[in-house]
Amino acid sequence: MGTRAKLIAAVALVGLAASVVAIVASAPDCDDAAPADAAALVDCVTVDDVRAHQRALQDIADANGGNRASGTPGYDASVAYVAEQARAAGLTVTTRDFEFPFFQVESESLARGGQDYVAGTDFATMAFSGSGDVSGTAVPVDLQIPPAGSSTSGCEPADFDDFPPGAIALLQRGTCPFGVKAANAADAGARGAVIVNSGETPENSAVLQGTLGGPVAIPVVGATSALADELAEARVTLATVTVNETRSSTNVLAETTGGTGDRVLMVGAHLDSVPEGPGINDNGSGSAAILAVAQRMAAASTERTVRFAWWGSEELGLLGATDYVATLPGPEAERIDAYLNFDMVGSPNAVRFVYDGDDSDAEGAPAGPDGSAGIEDVFEAFYDGRGLAHEGTDFDGRSDYGPFIEAGIPAGGLFTGAEDVKTPEQAAAYGGEAGAAYDPCYHAACDTYDNVDVDVLDQNTDAIADAVFRLATAPPGT
Repeated sequence: MGTRAKLIAAVALVGLAASVVAIVASAPDCDDAAPADAAALVDCVTVDDVRAHQRALQDIADANGGNRASGTPGYDASVAYVAEQARAAGLTVTTRDFEFPFFQVESESLARGGQDYVAGTDFATMAFSGSGDVSGTAVPVDLQIPPAGSSTSGCEPADFDDFPPGAIALLQRGTCPFGVKAANAADAGARGAVIVNSGETPENSAVLQGTLGGPVAIPVVGATSALADELAEARVTLATVTVNETRSSTNVLAETTGGTGDRVLMVGAHLDSVPEGPGINDNGSGSAAILAVAQRMAAASTERTVRFAWWGSEELGLLGATDYVATLPGPEAERIDAYLNFDMVGSPNAVRFVYDGDDSDAEGAPAGPDGSAGIEDVFEAFYDGRGLAHEGTDFDGRSDYGPFIEAGIPAGGLFTGAEDVKTPEQAAAYGGEAGAAYDPCYHAACDTYDNVDVDVLDQNTDAIADAVFRLATAPPGT
């Protein structure tokens, strides 16, 4: 067992006794910036602190076109706010800029005959779509109508052997990246492309939102599975005006001053929203929660330095975290014992998901690097001590833990759900509405200050504070 795995195992086996019962601190002095133990930190980090930061992020979005997307003034103002708050608390703050491919939709429309479809409900422009105002017959390319599951539609150039140049390609989700499908369509002479959802479940029947991974010359939109039948062989008009260019974004890093500096615990959340809304649950919840924890922990006496990170351009493909890990010198990477990720921790129809470090809860993605199971144990013990239901969720690569896992760094964290639908069993365990999305405002304009379950946010902020302190103060040499 390596040093990192030993650290996490030690915390899981030795340091959790106090978590097995509800934490009750003995009136800590919250004006003191150096909490003595996990219980004191949990007591001093309040949901009011978190909500104040969320309110500030909402105000920033309101003042900057309704969003905080990377490469926009709203994101830059979010960076300035977090950095200012962290410095004022006594943390050592640095910022790191990186370049990224910026994308923005300025207008979009899709119509069949005299019927106009609704953007965001029936269709959505895919990230990195080109601009264009095109009309043509929507020609199905190797897809089943109606869609009933994953498809290889458009994944091979041969799929387009009989495709008439100048038509609009009607494609289906599945098997290969959206960008491959779109590039093959463009190479075959398509003037535009519509990629419909796969249709096998309610969530995979809704409007398909995705990224092409990089600029494509033709307009490309995602659509509901129902549009496959409506558009096939019909005369379609597709128009998009988009911005594709290189811009700069910023990661914010803030370190505690009480650690030895020899070993590092990293705690991260992405700071950017999507262009469609202010992103106060996704991910103003995780960003605000770790900022509140960081402020109270700035001068805590810990074995490990805690490095808090607010990542840019997560919504464009984990770009900020990927840049950070890719440019980290080898010796610096070796100093990082673990990475904790918090992306959406206050969803309004929440489930308390814990990242499944040992892949024991569900089949799918593999287990995290050696030591990830111990991080999972820390969170599970906290929830158990509070009598709160919880369940595992796969490391599916959708958030900023991805680059850390690829680098072999143990990882873990919490998640309360995005666009997937709550099951009847989950509704019985957690409350809320079965058959509805965990966050009905996921990636939408309604992801505002009011789009949060404050009780769940409070519970998860406590769980974050508890885990951060325990993992930062694990005994040396373990």
